[in-house]
Amino acid sequence: MGQSGNVAPFKKSEPAPAPAAAKPRGRKFLRQNELVDRVKAYQPDASEDELNKAYVYAVMKHGQQLRHSGDPYFAHPVSVAGLLTDLKLDQSTIIAGLLHDVVEDTEVSTDDIRDLFGKEVADLVEGVTKLPKVTGNNSPRALIQAENFQKFILATTKDIRVLLVKLADRLHNMRTIEFMPTEESRLRVSRETLDIYAPLARRVGLSIFAGELEDLAFKQVNPVAYSAITKRLEELVSDDSSVLDRIRSDIDTVMLTRGVRGDLEGRMKRPYSIWRKLETKSISFKDLGDVFAFRLIVSTTEECYRALGAAHQQWAALSEKFKDYISVPKPNGYRSLHTTFLGPGNRRVELQIRTRDMEAVAERGVAAHWSYKNSQYGFDAEAAREAGLDAEAELTEFADMLKHGGSPEEFLEHAKLQMYRDSVFVFTPKGTLVRLPAGATPLDFAYAVHTEIGDTTIGARINGQERPLRTVLENGDTIEVLRGARPAAQPHWESLAVTGRARSAIRRLTRTAERGEFIAIGERLIEHALRRIGLDPVEVDQAEMAERAGFERVDALSEAIGRGRVSTAEMLEKAFPGLDDPGRHAMASHDAEGPSLVAGGEMTAGVTMHLAECCSPLPGDRIVGVLIPEKGIEVHVIDCARLAEYETQSDRWLDLRWKPKGDSDALAVGRIHVTTANRRGALALLAKTVSDAQGNIINVKTLKRTPDFFDFEFDVEVEDNKRLTQIVAALRALAVVDSADRVKG
Repeated sequence: MGQSGNVAPFKKSEPAPAPAAAKPRGRKFLRQNELVDRVKAYQPDASEDELNKAYVYAVMKHGQQLRHSGDPYFAHPVSVAGLLTDLKLDQSTIIAGLLHDVVEDTEVSTDDIRDLFGKEVADLVEGVTKLPKVTGNNSPRALIQAENFQKFILATTKDIRVLLVKLADRLHNMRTIEFMPTEESRLRVSRETLDIYAPLARRVGLSIFAGELEDLAFKQVNPVAYSAITKRLEELVSDDSSVLDRIRSDIDTVMLTRGVRGDLEGRMKRPYSIWRKLETKSISFKDLGDVFAFRLIVSTTEECYRALGAAHQQWAALSEKFKDYISVPKPNGYRSLHTTFLGPGNRRVELQIRTRDMEAVAERGVAAHWSYKNSQYGFDAEAAREAGLDAEAELTEFADMLKHGGSPEEFLEHAKLQMYRDSVFVFTPKGTLVRLPAGATPLDFAYAVHTEIGDTTIGARINGQERPLRTVLENGDTIEVLRGARPAAQPHWESLAVTGRARSAIRRLTRTAERGEFIAIGERLIEHALRRIGLDPVEVDQAEMAERAGFERVDALSEAIGRGRVSTAEMLEKAFPGLDDPGRHAMASHDAEGPSLVAGGEMTAGVTMHLAECCSPLPGDRIVGVLIPEKGIEVHVIDCARLAEYETQSDRWLDLRWKPKGDSDALAVGRIHVTTANRRGALALLAKTVSDAQGNIINVKTLKRTPDFFDFEFDVEVEDNKRLTQIVAALRALAVVDSADRVKG
């Protein structure tokens, strides 16, 4: 077997592999002819004139600008273009690499680029260019970062090359990060690299960029740990070189004996990868079993499995460490066989087996699929999908999050979570494979299939059995979504989902429902206000009324009043100046025709309807609602003492009624104050009595304790006020109870 020269063998005289050092000041960079030659080597039909023009344009426009290292600034875009040639990207991408900073850092506009180099290059440059600081100098850096990331992702979902240019730009900046003037800026850029750009590189399979980005950033963020790990790696190489040489020789011999020919490479885990494993598994360095590994590169898929069989016949394999990423590739297209066995000296040995094509995808991911097709040099999407990588699908979640709105900060946070999660593979009832992040629930699955399915989800069957929506999915599960007739996402459902796509969609659905409910509340308040001044709401031209009140549409006025941003008194003064409001200072009366008060009715519990904690209203109580600005309706028992605070604000009152009991299965919470003798087992007796009376205690608070008595406060879940009355009566009947009363304020 031959030995690949790509990865050096482990020998005592050689130091541990380390990330590439930053370029020292004045180091040679790619000259114009060198860059052109590189591109022509893999794309012979590339235009020398266009490449030369872009190179000269970048040098000219960046002029006398200098980097922090003291190098001329144009050395950076030239280096970025050089990195892109390493990936063998097309001519337009190389030119975009040369020009990626001219719009941001010089007087050049995107239109100038379009006129000189065409729309394709201009769109790529625009995608990489940061937003101008239109939000002002006082905007927090986090918001600016989030807005730029949102713009960048939007461009990336349209053209994956935007991401590749940005990653090359970030890699060269990280190679020279030591020249940044302040520690704060170095830490900020490094954390951003670890949080965003390295995970994005891994997402599209660009591991040669991702690994170096991680190590360069790790060195800045945690220099002590980085130094300790690299030193330990050097010691391991020195101490174990003879053992590693023996393992290499044994693998060579076994493979040759069984007719498997290929290149065997030695590999050492990178410092940041080791650090992550130490952190997540809470183990020590000596417990790591795969610091060293070997990679066998063969010609065909059949040889991969033949080599695996040879290894397992020779050595005892650790079954829990075997992974077949050929039959089930990773989401980023990675394909390989991984096995760990007990080698010479009972030493655990990790072996990765793959073909040369698989190796190209493992190193360069999406960038491995630029080639000639139909006499054109470009990205071969069909070949990429056949290899297990759909570049567009990898960014679908981000595109969906953008569609569902939300703030840039929310988008950035969900994107980070999305990038860091491992995957779980589940199936639709028809056998279609769906990839989800680890920890995903049926809600995530429903939204992954289709947004409309997610919006109408009411339950799920997992492997044929009905299960709660909070159930965490496992590999191989078959999911059947149970749907309702209308969109019905509940506010708390966002906490049940882990994907940004699902959470964004649930937030969007909740916001839409919330707006509709605030409009309905506003309409009810407007109707009451009009009746107070003697007008029939049906006969009033509400469009004209809204216009007089300063609103273009009736629903905008209703929403503003429903949210408490405008009072009905203010509306009446503007729309009907001079009219008196005789009921303005009167207490509201109960209206038997008021709106129903149940989740899924006109108001949703926890969104626009909130049961007041002071009096804990229960079904069966006479109730009234008070509008709390931007919160919704707070529901009180009609004799709650707190209502006195709103006595002169009748325009904030809303008459309510309970939905008929037979139409609702909702439970409410009542509060009971109990004074009991200080005896052993008294609390247990109280709890048993509540349970026997079909109440469910959800909270207990000790208010006062003396040598003779305890004062407790119980929150009890019941279906109505009658049930609570029965529970109070049962407690009063106990010999240990001195008093028991429902709390109403």
